[in-house]
Amino acid sequence: MRSHHWIAAARPAERDTLRAGLDLPPPLARVSAHRDLRGPYTAAGTLLRAVAADALRLRPDLGPRHRIELQEAAPELVTLVPKVTWAATSSEQGVAPVARYPARQHSLRIAHGLTDFLTAYLDALGGGPRSLVVDAVDHADPTDREFLAVLLRRMPAERLAMVLTTRGELPGDPPGPVDASLSDAVSAHCVALTGTAPAEPAQAAQADEPAQADAPETDDEEAARAHVAADGTDEDAARARAYAALDPATRAALHDARAAELAAAAEAEPSLRMGALLHHLVRGGDPGGAGVEAVRHAQTRCKQLGLYQSAILYGELGLRLVDEAQRPDAWWEIIRDTAVALAAAGRAEESEALQDRARRTSVDPVVHMKLAYETAMLYARHYASDRRDPDRARAWVNQAIAFADQLPEPGERTFYSVFNRNGLALIETRVGRVDEALRLLDEGIERLDKELHLGERTWHRTGLRYNRAQVNAMSGRLDAALADYAEVMASENDFADHYFNRGTILRRMGRVEEALADYQEALRLEPPFPEAYYNCGDARLELGDVQGALADFERVLELDPGHVDARLNQASLLADLGEGEAALRSVAEGLAGAPDDAHLLSLRGRLLAEAGDREGAKAALDAAIHNDPGLAEAWGVRAVLAFEAGDLAGATADFDRALTLGDQPELRYNRGLVHEAAGRFGEAAADFAAVLAVTDDADARAHHDACLHATERAGV
Repeated sequence: MRSHHWIAAARPAERDTLRAGLDLPPPLARVSAHRDLRGPYTAAGTLLRAVAADALRLRPDLGPRHRIELQEAAPELVTLVPKVTWAATSSEQGVAPVARYPARQHSLRIAHGLTDFLTAYLDALGGGPRSLVVDAVDHADPTDREFLAVLLRRMPAERLAMVLTTRGELPGDPPGPVDASLSDAVSAHCVALTGTAPAEPAQAAQADEPAQADAPETDDEEAARAHVAADGTDEDAARARAYAALDPATRAALHDARAAELAAAAEAEPSLRMGALLHHLVRGGDPGGAGVEAVRHAQTRCKQLGLYQSAILYGELGLRLVDEAQRPDAWWEIIRDTAVALAAAGRAEESEALQDRARRTSVDPVVHMKLAYETAMLYARHYASDRRDPDRARAWVNQAIAFADQLPEPGERTFYSVFNRNGLALIETRVGRVDEALRLLDEGIERLDKELHLGERTWHRTGLRYNRAQVNAMSGRLDAALADYAEVMASENDFADHYFNRGTILRRMGRVEEALADYQEALRLEPPFPEAYYNCGDARLELGDVQGALADFERVLELDPGHVDARLNQASLLADLGEGEAALRSVAEGLAGAPDDAHLLSLRGRLLAEAGDREGAKAALDAAIHNDPGLAEAWGVRAVLAFEAGDLAGATADFDRALTLGDQPELRYNRGLVHEAAGRFGEAAADFAAVLAVTDDADARAHHDACLHATERAGV
């Protein structure tokens, strides 16, 4: 059986020797993950540039299906697939404003979409397994770490044997929530191969020299030039020493020359601007000018695409380069976008600390207005639930409103006054003051329509209506919410969230087929995400399509094995289809990740009981009731176990408890059987009568009549 491998060795030759010793199938590709080459998706993009043309030749349908993930990971592929237009793009004039940014898990969806693409390509290739070697994983961007983690988990080594190489220990995951941990994936799915312990730096540098001790020395200038040409990835110690020995002006000139070469290449390969070109510009003769502009381009693109951890890394670099006194606008743009990315990445504390740093530095009222709004959003939505504070959020957003109302330019005053009150509407919604939130949104829409020119700030007009749709849906005003979505989608019909949210509204209205269509459209517009598949499964189940629902729940679990609700639904459907062993395996997988989940434990108890393992069933049901005493189904199944064991008192007590939690005909019927067996015919007849009041069950009628006759015979 094949395995994935992780090779950790200090020297390239040692890594190559360890790799050569593996019995690898034919290569699919060998790529570097060093982020200095292409920035985000260096490894994934290099792989795609190598295989995409062939994949699309074999499977042309993959282009439209995976157009988003292919263009985001490898923008050079835009000519091969339908072009995706994002709401905002960088330009020489600046950055167009946006009303929304992708969800934090957008990059995870990209990783799953790329994995689907590669899986389909391997299927189309046929001819047995392939191998993929990924070097410099210890220098990988967070996007590649996430992609590799997903690929390791989902791709069997028998199909694509992966080899990851590093110089030493694999660095830990980035701070904040991590949806796909590379460290965990390597531990779970890779066999580790390690080289000898690294030598001391000086010794390592000597050992890395390509020439023998008695060979002629390498020309220092050529060595330094070769070091620069490696675009930040060089491991040769002799070349590194030659580079370090140069005077600063000469080093900068070498970087500028290499940057000029890469700038020309970047016309056809724009991903170079995110890595190698930026690497040289920040080390060239104008790091505070051209270097900062390169960082701004990279950070802006990452923020717009939802690559927030990458945006943070670029922001940290930019803040080391920019001089606030000389370039206050660039300093503020970098610090603002870094703070926004930190919040979106789930690192709210760091975001607030950076915002405080900006407050201590700037006396610009517009800067303080924007900071006040962003801090308000930290306390309204970004902090964990135990740190959220609506009162503090309101205080900050009121400060933003006060600044906005004093802006001298009428158009800007109108826009920011409405924008900040939109934030206040969010806070009012969070505390349940829905009518006040709607009033603020209605006033904002009316004011923008009245005070701004037609077509001006259109994106914010759309955003306000989108927010009003959400508030209307939350408060049960479903028709009004649909009307708002109709307006929003008339001008913005390519955003998956609109279809996902509208589908949920339609389902609440009983329009299940329309809801399913919206969920499917959301999946067409966005790389795969489990929530949409889960909602599809629920809708199909409601429509009676059991096999379709089962397929959707299985797809959810492929994307997110820890999705407890999908696991429960999958196992329950398998049980209902008579596939008890498969259902038990599914429950076991779910409990491995959520051992205290009462619903899974209850289902395990039911399945074990049906399989004849009464002791195991009783233990599972006891655990379910311990973890959730309000779970009626667990009390009911345990009552059946007690009844079958002849414990009529225990069965009666458990059925009584179950019925106080949820009065269901099945529970009534089963308690009636217990009463009947105990000779309590009057109580039994009452339970069967309750069943007959809501059903026309023949067995219930027969038992009801028999109990009435028994009561009459007993003279009761």
